[in-house]
Amino acid sequence: MEVIPSPFRVGRFAPSPTGAMHLGNARTALLAWLHSRSLGGTHLLRFEDLDVGRVREWAFDCTRRDLEWLGLDWDTEFIQSQRLDLYAQALARLDTYPCTCTRREVLAAIQDSAGAPHGAEPVYPGTCRPGSGRPKLGGTAPGHTGPVNPARPAAIRWRVPDEQVCAHDSWTGETLCQHLAADVGDFVLRRNDGAYAYHLAVVVDDALMGVTDIVRGVDLWPATPRQMALQQALGYPTARYFHVPLLTDYHGERLAKRGGAPPVKDLRERGENPRQVLAQLAQSLGWPVPQEVSAPELIPVWRASLGADLL
Repeated sequence: MEVIPSPFRVGRFAPSPTGAMHLGNARTALLAWLHSRSLGGTHLLRFEDLDVGRVREWAFDCTRRDLEWLGLDWDTEFIQSQRLDLYAQALARLDTYPCTCTRREVLAAIQDSAGAPHGAEPVYPGTCRPGSGRPKLGGTAPGHTGPVNPARPAAIRWRVPDEQVCAHDSWTGETLCQHLAADVGDFVLRRNDGAYAYHLAVVVDDALMGVTDIVRGVDLWPATPRQMALQQALGYPTARYFHVPLLTDYHGERLAKRGGAPPVKDLRERGENPRQVLAQLAQSLGWPVPQEVSAPELIPVWRASLGADLL
């Protein structure tokens, strides 16, 4: 897998086609577009459709129509389900092992562990981790605390490096450090149904697509150190990260498709003015803009919000 070097900046918007795009998605799409265009760079659209059980075929075209309606263009489009061989090649280069534990068994092992986690997410306790080597699927290696059950399909976990990884966020200026073994544990790179995990796919795609700047929601900020560790293990460069705030409802809860957030397509189909929608999205960030605005007219506002050192 050759990484294609980029002579200039490359950004992307990477929606999951699991339903109609809501206003929170649209604001992230707008900020990602503004960043790419403010740098005079390439902007990619990547559909992250590996969770096939949740994918809705109509959502691909719906997302494209919504972006076009808002005036957010893109230079190249990718679909993750067409890139499975690339993820397989990357997985083969990593130190991994099979794990047939169920989620319930892993959680039970965490509760029984003397080092039960106190952080925001459960830390995999190494239940299936072999003592050494790289066992084949269905095998049992010396040092197993929980032998692989050949009757069950196996997920593939990455043996994370026993080190601390620090990520810097260019939006907030914050730094997040995680000791992967203690704070995260060996995480899944391929699920037991054969689907490649988000962390592996996004790292491979960003590297091979030459992405240099990643604008995405702050909900993904805690995942950044583990993705940087994967980049380092695979010999990939690290992009600049900008984790932008999520759009919330009047209860202060993040907008989500599952929560019935209003879809952009409804606004589009009932003939709303996209310039007013863009203005409302910009105003939700505290930007002083008129009641109607186009996406290109927001580029100077984005540039001013970042500062010269990030352009």
